[in-house]
Amino acid sequence: MTASAGSRHPSPRRRWTLRRTLVVGTSLLVALAFVVMSLATIVSLRSFALDRLDQQVSEGLSFVAGRGSFENRGGSPPAPNQGQGQDADRPAPRIGSLQAVVAADGTVRTSDYTRSDGTQVQLTAEQVALLRADVPTDRTPVTIDLGGDLGSFRIAGAEVDGSTVFAGNSEADVSATTTALTVILLAVSAATLLIAVLGLSLFVRRSLRPLDRVAEVAQRVSTLSLAAGSVEIPDRVAAADTDPVTEVGRVGASLNGLLGHVQSSLTARQHSEDQLRRFIADASHELRTPLSSIRGYAQLSLGEDAPMTPTQARSFDRIESEATRMASLVDDLLLLARLDAGQPLRREEIELTLLAVDAVSDAQAADAAHVWRVDVTDDLISVTGDENRLRQVVANLLRNAQVHTPPGTTVTLSLARDGGEAVLRVADDGPGIDPALAGRLFDRFARGDDSRNRDAGSTGLGLSIAQAIVEAHGGSIAAESEPGRTVFEVRLPM
Repeated sequence: MTASAGSRHPSPRRRWTLRRTLVVGTSLLVALAFVVMSLATIVSLRSFALDRLDQQVSEGLSFVAGRGSFENRGGSPPAPNQGQGQDADRPAPRIGSLQAVVAADGTVRTSDYTRSDGTQVQLTAEQVALLRADVPTDRTPVTIDLGGDLGSFRIAGAEVDGSTVFAGNSEADVSATTTALTVILLAVSAATLLIAVLGLSLFVRRSLRPLDRVAEVAQRVSTLSLAAGSVEIPDRVAAADTDPVTEVGRVGASLNGLLGHVQSSLTARQHSEDQLRRFIADASHELRTPLSSIRGYAQLSLGEDAPMTPTQARSFDRIESEATRMASLVDDLLLLARLDAGQPLRREEIELTLLAVDAVSDAQAADAAHVWRVDVTDDLISVTGDENRLRQVVANLLRNAQVHTPPGTTVTLSLARDGGEAVLRVADDGPGIDPALAGRLFDRFARGDDSRNRDAGSTGLGLSIAQAIVEAHGGSIAAESEPGRTVFEVRLPM
């Protein structure tokens, strides 16, 4: 029989909070103390009551043994406590007491038990036989269960002038006292434990409030986005919760120190990034003019009919191509610097369906060695954003597929709706992305030459520019790749 999913994957055990652990743990210790105290009290009281009962049994045995001695000699024992209606030679028996005298020949001379109302009943032959069989005659009290209405007794026996005498007292009073004490201790302990748990809960809750406040500060800070941009961490633990004398105070002070260091590090990082962005933007801006001049002079020289050597012609041609490539790189760096600086983009309605069709048409016209396909719905899908930048994103993704796949590869651009998002995918059936490059695919100047052929003109900025533009539109871009299928997915809010 196959085990169920729940048995194969048991849910993790929920951990207790510190407050619950303290309350439950302390309550268990208090309850254990009550149990030990109650048991000790009950055992001590029962032991004391049995000792008193044994003393009474010994006194009763001495009395019965003395009376039996007089009877054996034919006399009458003294009667210090005569009562109305009683024999002149016998004192009033104690309630719950038992007396029995058995002659040497087994004849039962007397066997009385005094009830709570003062009446006396005779022991049965079975009860007398039980006394003779189980009670030693060395005057040591033992517990005997006589059964019936009598129950348990503490009984001692002795040999007197050939006769066996027994005296005992019922354990009913001892059991009743012990039971009553047990009930009282249970009730008092339960009420005291309940009050202690309530008080302990309030006390622990109040004591842990500083720790709760420190945890709230840490939780709020943990929700901040610290990965990029200017970050402020205004939350700090209050001064009342940073007392170095207490454990919570030391945690609060340490957290404040940590947040201060993090804030300083983030400020230094932001300052360095701002400086780098300004440098890239300024350098890119300044380089555009001389690069344009170099390209112009190269084109001018190549356009003249003046004779030049093949070396000169090739040199001017390379100067023009490298100046063009460098100008493209400068434009890309300037665009990234502006996007990083948060430069606002144009906001206008864009028909993504028409944009996708135009982009595939341009790619097919530029490269007939690949198979270009477009898969869009009949309905027009629109988003709000900068049309030129989104065209650049699609062109970069198609250019990426063209450059890094061999001729004959099929590249498909598809567009569809997914809830409130427009989903644009560029898929190809090429060899796939090198796994070593997958983790840094959208990094700037990321290059991978093992699994995909890269031409010398690539700058490694195409995907990073596409990511920056998509994120500036509030969207996301991701890539999935395996041999024979690579998909770049762009999601934009509609």
